[in-house]
Amino acid sequence: MTIETNKVAGIEYTLQDATTKEQLDTNVGSEPLEFIVGKGHVIPGLEAKLIGLKLNDNIDIIVAPQDGYGEINQDAIQTLPVEQFAGIELQEGMSLYGTGENGQTVQVIVKSVGENDVTIDYNHPMAGKTLMFTVIIKSIREATSEEIELGVIGGAAAMDSCGCGSNDGGCGSHEQPKEEESSCCGGGHCN
Repeated sequence: MTIETNKVAGIEYTLQDATTKEQLDTNVGSEPLEFIVGKGHVIPGLEAKLIGLKLNDNIDIIVAPQDGYGEINQDAIQTLPVEQFAGIELQEGMSLYGTGENGQTVQVIVKSVGENDVTIDYNHPMAGKTLMFTVIIKSIREATSEEIELGVIGGAAAMDSCGCGSNDGGCGSHEQPKEEESSCCGGGHCN
């Protein structure tokens, strides 16, 4: 069996910045990241290079920014009055989380803290980076018709167990970086 659209793939991975070799993420020693191929659960540049691989294949995959988390958008860097951050002990490089225009969770990075203003960056922390994934294919199986229809591993049972699609704080109410989706709904992603 090979990885193809509407199969459930399970991968073990280590993610590095391809330029600096800094390790950015890994699930080695944990459960494999499982996702339904073709549902947009992982970045396009990674998913495209997994197609056709077989169980136990081991591969290094380079993903350019435009096929990963995008290029850095200068318009997503803003300077705001420090008063908007009252009660927060701000430090350069820290992540802050808030609510976006459509109610989704938004992560920003504090770029600089001045006496009167704070510069924050709404770009994804991996935007502009060329990424290198070292991947081992741990599992491949057919997705059930319910998983394909709902776009969630485990189908409706998984959605019900975490409140997917609801407004009660379940995983249907937020966006999450692709590399962290394994924590949502037992490995699936709610659309």
